[in-house]
Amino acid sequence: MTETATAPLTGKALLQKVKELSDLPRRERAKRCGYYTVTKNKQTRVNLTDFYDALLAARGIPLSPEGPKDGRGREPTYRVSVHKNGQIVIGATYTEAMGLKPGDEFEIKLGYKHIHLIQLDSDKSASQDEDADEDEE
Repeated sequence: MTETATAPLTGKALLQKVKELSDLPRRERAKRCGYYTVTKNKQTRVNLTDFYDALLAARGIPLSPEGPKDGRGREPTYRVSVHKNGQIVIGATYTEAMGLKPGDEFEIKLGYKHIHLIQLDSDKSASQDEDADEDEE
């Protein structure tokens, strides 16, 4: 049976500690942040997987999002295909994940074998619309 020797750091405290220990090897950093266990034979085992998972979570990158599931639709795969009519549809799962609202606008930049969608700043476009309204008066 193993026991965790200390409570592992999470969130901002973890990020700060990792920054302070940047000159140490990764296993030592993980150990000093509390990501290790001590076996009954008094051997120390570093839990790098838990350490990296906690680092990603602290940076806001969840590996397995636990969002509410309502049983409808498919899981997002980050893949789309071109429909027969030539359209590419980005599903609601992606737009919700980005916090997009109806009316949000994007600029389309075409590259060689890729498309970039660049979200236009709604504050800028709103102020530009107001400026255009004033010019018309």
